[in-house]
Amino acid sequence: MTTPVSFRRRPDWAGRNYTLLTAAAVVTNLGSHGALIAAAFAVLEAGGDGGDVGLVAAARTLPLVLFLLIGGAVADRLPRHHVMVAANTLNCLSQAAFAVLVLAGEAQLWQMMLLSALGGTGQAFFGPASEGMLLSSVTAEQAGRAFALFRFASQGAVMGGAALGGVLVALIGPGWVLAVDSVAFAVAGGLRAFLDVSHVPDREPGHGMLADLRDGWREFIGRTWLWAIVVQFSLVNAVIVAADAVYGPQVARDSLGGAGPWGLALALYGAGNAVGALLMTRWKPRRLLLVGVLCVFPFALPSAALAVPTPITVLCVTMFVSGVSIEVFGVSWMTALHQEIPEEKLSRVSAYDWFGSVAMVPLATALAGPAESAVGRSAALWGCAALCTAATAAVLCVRDVRTLTRHSTPVTLSKPSAEPGSADAEGPVGRLG
Repeated sequence: MTTPVSFRRRPDWAGRNYTLLTAAAVVTNLGSHGALIAAAFAVLEAGGDGGDVGLVAAARTLPLVLFLLIGGAVADRLPRHHVMVAANTLNCLSQAAFAVLVLAGEAQLWQMMLLSALGGTGQAFFGPASEGMLLSSVTAEQAGRAFALFRFASQGAVMGGAALGGVLVALIGPGWVLAVDSVAFAVAGGLRAFLDVSHVPDREPGHGMLADLRDGWREFIGRTWLWAIVVQFSLVNAVIVAADAVYGPQVARDSLGGAGPWGLALALYGAGNAVGALLMTRWKPRRLLLVGVLCVFPFALPSAALAVPTPITVLCVTMFVSGVSIEVFGVSWMTALHQEIPEEKLSRVSAYDWFGSVAMVPLATALAGPAESAVGRSAALWGCAALCTAATAAVLCVRDVRTLTRHSTPVTLSKPSAEPGSADAEGPVGRLG
């Protein structure tokens, strides 16, 4: 049934699945990023200190790292929307229990760590299934624009959720914010239950979980550009998270005027994310990975600005620029995955991507304090900037990263295609967590 142009509420290419996935992501991000603030204040109100806040955060990260690969294999064996809804249900129940404990004034540290671990487990299964579902929801011709709009909506919800969460924690307390997050997961799970998977080919009978993981590993390691960039971001994410989570607040307290200016800098980074995503709705670089990787270099600027430290206005500018640039990379990366990875293996490959991207973060945050004691905060921040720059420069030495081009149609083979950038791999000019 056609709709007159003047009454269209969404583009023709934004089908049912894409619309549901985007709406659910907005709802989830609004709730979960407010809940991150609420969880920290819940620990503090229960009598904990900064170390206890770190333990609760680590309790969420550890199962995320441990179960990501299994989550990717499960998402390629079962209907992805079922995996997503099950993960949302687990997150809903764990956050509801967290909220009840906090509202009752009886939350103990081990209980908060356990419930956070359940939330991380849900995310480990949700992430690969969600990315695989999103990548399969659009055509090759509209992939770049679709992913850019998805990230624009998601980043807007992240900013809104964090800002609203901070206000609500102050007004009504962390327990109620956690309860709101539980409801958000329930709503998002309900939306995802209506995803249509009739277009997805039936999965061939598998040979067990380990065989699926080995198959995903072969798909991952068989593409030099893929594993090289994941290795790059295992280091980039680790040092940038350490700089932002450990050193940034201390620099703000000592030299920038406290939490207010630091919050402004983080808000400017989020605004840069939104602008970068909006830019990528129009810009379709031909050599998408080359452009994307070049845009990772500005990601080192905030660490350098904190190392000086520069005035808050300069820091805000560097945060905004890095936010724009990293979104250019993010959209280019998603587009490359959509183009090059067979649909039936998207979740397994995404799981290896996620695993590589987060595996070193707990180690980096744990070593940030000792590094500061050993060499000083400024030197440690310069080290973060240097490592980010060196890792990015190194990955540009990979030929496939420099030569992979946008195709007009996605790869549909069940085995790795010709080496990206070769004559056989390049199609018509058209078309990358």
